[in-house]
Amino acid sequence: MITVIIPALNEESTVGFVVKLAKNSPLVTEVIMVDDKSMDNTVKEARKEGATVITSTKLGKGASMKDGTLVAKNELIVFLDADIVTYPTNIIELLTTPLLSGDADFVKSYFSRQAGRVTELVAKPLLSILYPSFPNFKQPLSGMIAGRKNFFAKCEFEEGYGVDIGILLDMYHLAANIQEVCIGNIENRMQPLEQLGKMSREVARTIMKKAKGIEQHNLETFENIQVIREQMDFAIRESLMTLKKIAVFDMDNTILRTSFINAAADRFGFRKELVDIVTNNNNPFVRTKLIARLLKGRNIGDILSLTDDIGVTPNLSELLGSLKEQGYITGIISDSYDCITNHLKNKYGFDFTMSNELEFSKSIATGEVKIPSFYLQDNESQCKHEYCKLNALINVCNRYKVDLKNTLVIGDGENDICIIRKAGIGVSFCSTNIYVDAVADYVVKAPDFSLLVPLLD
Repeated sequence: MITVIIPALNEESTVGFVVKLAKNSPLVTEVIMVDDKSMDNTVKEARKEGATVITSTKLGKGASMKDGTLVAKNELIVFLDADIVTYPTNIIELLTTPLLSGDADFVKSYFSRQAGRVTELVAKPLLSILYPSFPNFKQPLSGMIAGRKNFFAKCEFEEGYGVDIGILLDMYHLAANIQEVCIGNIENRMQPLEQLGKMSREVARTIMKKAKGIEQHNLETFENIQVIREQMDFAIRESLMTLKKIAVFDMDNTILRTSFINAAADRFGFRKELVDIVTNNNNPFVRTKLIARLLKGRNIGDILSLTDDIGVTPNLSELLGSLKEQGYITGIISDSYDCITNHLKNKYGFDFTMSNELEFSKSIATGEVKIPSFYLQDNESQCKHEYCKLNALINVCNRYKVDLKNTLVIGDGENDICIIRKAGIGVSFCSTNIYVDAVADYVVKAPDFSLLVPLLD
């Protein structure tokens, strides 16, 4: 009946509590934690409590909220912050009762707390000047909200601290029936002064932008953060430092029983265009760029829904459990897209993924793709290919301080030949390529991961 969406970034100590609280409500049939590429155990803790986990297409709470609404299966949606453990036990009922009774289309919470300096000094004065008839909400910046999916679909989810006030203003412009409800006393982290300055600027910019109807984008701060985050993507977690073995899976025709792009061609109707690209372009860079354009205009919900509809090789979870018991770091190296491999990572508990980065804007694929540098030839490369999965494996081995001989690689295609040949144990899995079989240490022809468990002994 109700979907609860929890955007989260590095909230391993609290996210499990929030997920459990949401699932305890009899009204809730779906809990989605949208991970903003956390560097701690946030995903693990959310999955442990039974949440569905997806990875945000772009850094920032706004993108995470938008992605969550596109994936949500229910019409009524609740958003909760992941860093709060003082919610009342009936928080879901408090936020959704006006929706269920038909008295509201959008519900905004208010609560008692330590302080609200940006609200009192920035948001309320600006609203009173630019929107003289705007309702006098007690806490217009509150992030604990609920509403109808068809209204959220018409909202623009701003980046940064402007997202919550932006949704409220959009609901106001949509003539939604808005109610504000009290959810008691909430204790959340106090923002340092430098963050309050940034928060103030972003809230003010959003209010003025909505008032004038003028697009104003200043992404300098966001872009700087994104660069830093890309450099940190493969930082070694402390919990993995003692592990000395890596198991790598290909995705298409290995984890998934068909290739994602072939399934997409059938569902989205670009089979002819895909065949033309594949048969007329030998250069892997050109081919990758052209294929990505076929996904232009598809939203993250469509893409993840298709991924979930593709069959997964039986006994994947059992194999992953066996690998982890024996101390393996597990990951996916694929020439598909990060939004898909991250989805599988979240769903099944892989430790890392390496893949091409499909670009999104407002949760819609732009048709552009970034080929990460870890695929490219450098002075540590062990083959002559300009673009190769082996380069990615060497990269991840260096980062986790694991010898290449202590790797297990499972794949099926021509682009897996180098990585299977150089791995400590290379497995040709359901391959139709005679050269993959020839370089592999083991050949498995039946699509069942339980057949690999004896290899671990």
